[in-house]
Amino acid sequence: MNRTNQSTIIKAEIDDLLTSGVKDKQEIYSKVVDKLGVPRPTVRRVAGDHRNELLAKISILQSEAQTAEKTE
Repeated sequence: MNRTNQSTIIKAEIDDLLTSGVKDKQEIYSKVVDKLGVPRPTVRRVAGDHRNELLAKISILQSEAQTAEKTE
């Protein structure tokens, strides 16, 4: 499994766990490690990357919302 594909699979598994109501990050890491058999540091790295990507998207949406409010 290449790194890009592995990251995509780990991100999807993290999203599934969050959607199912798991909120504790240590529990998420453990479940992903157990299910996918990847090293915990890899899961932590991918989770950090995923968090940063989501924060960037949120920032874009917030700036778009502020721009829309100013033009109204």
